[in-house]
Amino acid sequence: MVKSYFKFEHSNTFGLVASASSNAVWAKDEQIAGAARQTGSGRAIVGASEEVLCWDVKKGELLGRWRDSACKVPVTVVTQSKTDADIFAVGYEDGSIRIWDSRTGTIIISFNGHKSAVTQLAFDNAGVRLASGSKDTDIILWDLITEVGLFRLRGHTDQITSINFLFPSAELLQSSGLVEHSGFLLTTGKDSLIKVWDLASQHCIETHVAQTNGECWSLGLSPDQGGCITAGNDGELKVWSIDEKAMVEISKEKVGAEGQRILHDRGTFYRNGKDRTIGIRFHPRLDYVGFHGSEKSVEIWRIRSDTEVQKSLARKRKRRKEKEAQREGEEKSVVTENENAEDTSSAPVSEVFVSHVIVRTGGKIRSFDWMTTKSSGLNILAATTNNQLEAYKIVPANKKDKDEDESEYTRSLAVDIPGHRTDIRSIALSSEDRMLASASNGSLKIWNVRTETCLRTLECGYALCSAFLPGDKIVVVGNKNGELEVFDIASSTLLETIKAHDGPVWSLHVHPDGKSVVSGSADKTAKFWEFKVIQEEIPGTKRTTPRLKLVHTRTLKVNDDILSLRFSPDARLLAVSLLDNTVKVFFVDSLKLFLNLYGHKLPVLSMDISFDSKLIVTCSADKTVRLWGLDFGDCHKSLLAHEDSVMAVAFVPTNKDQNGHNFFSASKDRVIKYWDGDKFEQIQRLTGHHGEIWALAISRSGEFVVSASHDKSIRIWKETDEPLFLEEEREKEQEEAYDSTLTASLEQDEDGEDGEKAEAVDASKQTTGTLMAGEKIMEALDLGMEDLELVREWHETNPNSMPPNRNPIYLAFGNISAEQHVLNTVQKVPAAALQDALLVIPFSQLPALFTFLNLWAEREWNVPLTCRVLFFMLKTHHRQIVASKMMRPMLDSIRSALRRVLARQKDEMGFNLSALQFIGNQIREQSTKDYIDEETWTEPQTQKGTGKKRQFVSVA
Repeated sequence: MVKSYFKFEHSNTFGLVASASSNAVWAKDEQIAGAARQTGSGRAIVGASEEVLCWDVKKGELLGRWRDSACKVPVTVVTQSKTDADIFAVGYEDGSIRIWDSRTGTIIISFNGHKSAVTQLAFDNAGVRLASGSKDTDIILWDLITEVGLFRLRGHTDQITSINFLFPSAELLQSSGLVEHSGFLLTTGKDSLIKVWDLASQHCIETHVAQTNGECWSLGLSPDQGGCITAGNDGELKVWSIDEKAMVEISKEKVGAEGQRILHDRGTFYRNGKDRTIGIRFHPRLDYVGFHGSEKSVEIWRIRSDTEVQKSLARKRKRRKEKEAQREGEEKSVVTENENAEDTSSAPVSEVFVSHVIVRTGGKIRSFDWMTTKSSGLNILAATTNNQLEAYKIVPANKKDKDEDESEYTRSLAVDIPGHRTDIRSIALSSEDRMLASASNGSLKIWNVRTETCLRTLECGYALCSAFLPGDKIVVVGNKNGELEVFDIASSTLLETIKAHDGPVWSLHVHPDGKSVVSGSADKTAKFWEFKVIQEEIPGTKRTTPRLKLVHTRTLKVNDDILSLRFSPDARLLAVSLLDNTVKVFFVDSLKLFLNLYGHKLPVLSMDISFDSKLIVTCSADKTVRLWGLDFGDCHKSLLAHEDSVMAVAFVPTNKDQNGHNFFSASKDRVIKYWDGDKFEQIQRLTGHHGEIWALAISRSGEFVVSASHDKSIRIWKETDEPLFLEEEREKEQEEAYDSTLTASLEQDEDGEDGEKAEAVDASKQTTGTLMAGEKIMEALDLGMEDLELVREWHETNPNSMPPNRNPIYLAFGNISAEQHVLNTVQKVPAAALQDALLVIPFSQLPALFTFLNLWAEREWNVPLTCRVLFFMLKTHHRQIVASKMMRPMLDSIRSALRRVLARQKDEMGFNLSALQFIGNQIREQSTKDYIDEETWTEPQTQKGTGKKRQFVSVA
């Protein structure tokens, strides 16, 4: 009989506030009627591994979690729509983009066009188009209404570091005789170029080298679109002014526009930090701009007004004159001169931008955003790389001078409780699996496993190992400096610190009887500690209070550093792994050596002993896992388990489903694997972490596994009721490998073009999904043509007889017609992937497709889709269609049918538009109030009262 297993699946993630891979966006509180009282500090929308989290900045509560179950890759960029505050665009590491609705936490549209991580996203002013830039150096413009990629712009030679839309003002467009314009894009790349793209003609109209010393890391556009700042290495910032008039004239290809420039270099200034500047943001309303590099600070600079700049220039001129006069030794003659001699537009940029304050943050900055709350002053939200969000309040320049003793900024709010600042090095579960302790360098956190909330945060040293003591009220932590720290969870206190060892305490394990604990250290000793409750006197009184003490009873000395130790569940043996690559097994009672386990090529980092004390599993930095028998110390099997050091192993602690010899291993290759210890076979791979996995813990019941990783997240993997068969798992893994090689080969084909690259190309990308969709359409076409033929013959020969035996697929769908089945198949393909799916269809299938397009056009079924498919196929296969004789009559009939349908639809739309305009005019007339001049107003009503407002009624 085939041995069956139960599948483990990722159930949830916690411990993560914000990933260093993505930026943070501040958004106003949601205006929902009947919702809880608004805090007024807004929400922070941040990427956290593959999810997007929405935090309440003031309460530090998680408001929403946006997660696509099909998506396993980290979020790289988040941006909010300017027009609809509920719409967010999120870019991912695999080049996909999803548009989320923040109210419902659902995906509205998915796009997939980039080959690698999306680095920048920008919505246009109307919120109907989205521009995306990626590490693959391409920029793609997406239409959010028709849900398609419009075109791909190629010109940069390194990753895109910023994208901004530029729209000429309405007056400028009117004066130049244009009704409307598609707008322009302003982009920068790591290739140190800054480019202006004309979206109407889809090409680059101007390029400059943005920085003098290497890459251009970011660009900040001023809110009035009059200028921008680009950032390079060594704190260099370059200021550019943007000439809108020149932009429109070049776009129109007006005579004499050749020599005109859109971007004018206005000079360079340097910020205080000497690192590269990775973020620039202008305040949306006030004259401030913020810069940051990857250091622990945000610099806020002020933009001086024209009068201030003039004053400053006049002061400098005066000082220069005084110095010259002194140098010449003449008596100073008072010269009256025109104060405004110098125009502020030619002033050096170092006069315009002045440093206001440097905000020191609690970690290296990943990104920041201005918070435009109702409160006075300047507020910024900073996301740091050490898993926290901080809000700072900054005193503005006009309020600064009055009281000098006040600090220039304060940290007002932070979201930092729900996660560790540093990597979690150890996790431990309580006896009933209700609580989880996670320990890192500097903090120990206790979590409720079911609700995933942080119950306690305690300060500790550099923790390496931890354990709950029986009763689950006390946690012991072993530190890098050789101390054991004993914490009482209920009262959040450190009970005592024991200087236990002279080297790092690498391992702790509680004795199965729950009365003692053993600690192993790099000082080559293992020490046994008994739990004793002693009556301690309260100082200054006669009373005593019971306290738990760890009393050192015996010491086991070995000849090398101890890395890990385990008691066997029957309490007979103690296994100790040493730095010399061996594992030594001792008798617990006499501490005599029982077995020596040789075989690993590098030190053993973790081990575990099975429930029946028969097997021991060891994992090592040599990437292998070995199973040994504990009767004779024989190695049953050595498995090359992972692609990097294996950090932790754990047996299933119970044997309820005969799975007591199954075990889990976790590695620095970011994968957890589930193994059968009797058959030495891999059962399942659990992928999901985006960093090295440091620690693993399995529940006492064996129903779930907890893992902690370098990506700062803690993940829970639960056992499901779904049975799992090894053959199926192997097949699935082979299919995944095949799919990944297939997509890689598809991408290579596209790049294999020789000669000059076109600047604007189609925004298409073949994926396994689009290939499958194309194959489904082809299948439906084949079936449909057969069925049409069948039905035609039946109608011709004897329509009164029994209907023919059609394909069972049609019967399964409720006896639908062939044309309806093909339409349903095409409708099921997402709009964004339809063009790529149609590219899969070969030319030989076109007659079949056009047959169905003709039927749809005649019956007026889904006319927009019919037209879209038709025009795309005509464009793609234009040459062959023109050369083919049999296509002509078919296209003629489609044309006549479509003309009729489209003409009717056009009339309908025109009628509706005029009706809407008429209603709009009526509403406008009823709500318009004109101001009138009292003196010239001759009607008698004006004498009654002040009557400044008059309402004119429509006499329709």
